[in-house]
Amino acid sequence: MVKAIVGANWGDEGKGKITDVMAAQSDIVIRFQGGSNAGHTIVNNYGKFALHQLPSGVFYDHVTNIIGNGVAFSVENFVKEMKSLQERGVPKPHVLISDRAQIVMPYHVQFDVYEEERLSSRQFGSTKSGIAPFYADKVSKIGFQINELFDDEESLRDKVSHVLELKNATLKGLYCKDTMSEKEIFDKLMEYKEQIAPYVADTFDYLYHAVKQGKNILLEGQLGALKDTDFGIYPMVTSSNTIAGYGAVGAGIPPYEIKEIITVVKAYSSAVGAGEFVSEIFGEEADELRRRGGDGGEYGATTGRPRRMGWLDLVATRYGCRVQGTTTIAFTVLDVLGYLSEIPVCVGYELDGKRVDAFPSTTKLKRAKPILEVLPGWKCDIRGIKRYEDLPENCRRYIEFAEKEIGIPIGIISNGPSRDDIIYR
Repeated sequence: MVKAIVGANWGDEGKGKITDVMAAQSDIVIRFQGGSNAGHTIVNNYGKFALHQLPSGVFYDHVTNIIGNGVAFSVENFVKEMKSLQERGVPKPHVLISDRAQIVMPYHVQFDVYEEERLSSRQFGSTKSGIAPFYADKVSKIGFQINELFDDEESLRDKVSHVLELKNATLKGLYCKDTMSEKEIFDKLMEYKEQIAPYVADTFDYLYHAVKQGKNILLEGQLGALKDTDFGIYPMVTSSNTIAGYGAVGAGIPPYEIKEIITVVKAYSSAVGAGEFVSEIFGEEADELRRRGGDGGEYGATTGRPRRMGWLDLVATRYGCRVQGTTTIAFTVLDVLGYLSEIPVCVGYELDGKRVDAFPSTTKLKRAKPILEVLPGWKCDIRGIKRYEDLPENCRRYIEFAEKEIGIPIGIISNGPSRDDIIYR
């Protein structure tokens, strides 16, 4: 069976933990899109980890971890992450990298930084990981697929020459920066070739046979539905498609093989970067939730930036789950809310003087204001509870209220950061 684990909102929902938990019963875990611009935080027997590119199945000996063709693949970060696992006592994971994946080049990172500098106050809040320039090159057909590094060197040199004509013109004319040499870029590609050679494979063929053999496969998405290029809060989105359906494209699996879509929903809201955020809160209220949130405070796993905080937005979440095609919801970080006597929840938007329950397009979203309903809190620590019926009554009411409003069953509840803090309904 193929299952997808994706996010309903702005990202940071806890997909890494859910993937880590479900990898125990899986044969293959695949990262199918995105790059090093976001991290998946995992707490297990080895410690606390923030994975940026590696699939969240790397802590299990029996799992084959695949970096799919849809990923913005940074060789430097891959080498760094693999080394970090080894240094912290994690057995070397079984990793395959798609030979159709494309490489994040050093100039992609540079262009990301330069463009944010140029935009100044109008910038997108990029993590400066090179993601937007990478995907722009991919669709412009001037990116480097990994398989090109293992073919005819002369053809590769010709392509480097062609690409640098464009890149150097932009560096010089738009950004007023130093240009790059063909030797510099070619040598870097040869360095990458040597570093990743043991891991490169035809993962499409591998997965074709794995599906035929009935292997249990997890597709692991990055960020959430509201950051999707097409369905998100454009233009303050990521540069890849964050929805489960793209897992078929970014991994090379027939779409009809994805039988279950587990969408991760946070019990409150958080976001990194710019963009519309209707239920956002500020001041001391936000600081308190940020300090208590996550598994050590709500700060970006990649950037360390303080996350923007808000109450659970059921309008945005319902939309995100519909975009994902959700079959089951995993409701996470519920334990964080235990300090509150009352918990506000966004149940609708006021837009131009009228109530709306459907998530609007970005131009309208800018004018939307939250309609809040206040639910009673449970005022206790729920970590360590293993059975749903043992949760405090008000906690169960909160879950069931969200479930009814979203219209999709909540089957998994995370009540703490560790692998064992999980409740199944």
